[in-house]
Amino acid sequence: MHNRGRLLAWDTSERRMADMPRRLARAGVNNTQIRVLASERDPFIKRHRETADRVLLDVPCSGSGTWRRSPDLKWRTSPQDLKELTALQKSILFGAARLVKAGGRLIYATCSLLPEENEEQIAAFLEEHSDFSLLPTAEFLPASLVMDGPYLRLYPHRHGTDGFFAAVLVKNG
Repeated sequence: MHNRGRLLAWDTSERRMADMPRRLARAGVNNTQIRVLASERDPFIKRHRETADRVLLDVPCSGSGTWRRSPDLKWRTSPQDLKELTALQKSILFGAARLVKAGGRLIYATCSLLPEENEEQIAAFLEEHSDFSLLPTAEFLPASLVMDGPYLRLYPHRHGTDGFFAAVLVKNG
């Protein structure tokens, strides 16, 4: 973007946003508005309805993609934790969809390898949002990153990284 346009960096965690100005300065980015939201349903979000070309959601998740380097997380994640996380993910995903304008993209990302946080979330979203469609990552990513369907998946044993998932949804219209 070459510091043109407007980037909006929002999160509900003041702690996670605290180092954002320093990180943006280090990257040479100066066109970002930073805001801590009260919740994923913050009234401020409504003012930006259908205005975004791109919305990137790095949603809270189980972190199962990091279990190889933090194996204790596996034992600290209960079925109830997963149930609460997937409900929050759904709320964030469904709420953020309102921000995307026609032709815009909604990118959903986790550091999880669990289907209930990834593919199942996208399937549930698409069932209720016929105005969105899944954009296969093969259309814009190197072949080495595209495997087993339309999503971006990184695996520790294949890529030497943490596990990662992303889906790109396009708002039709």
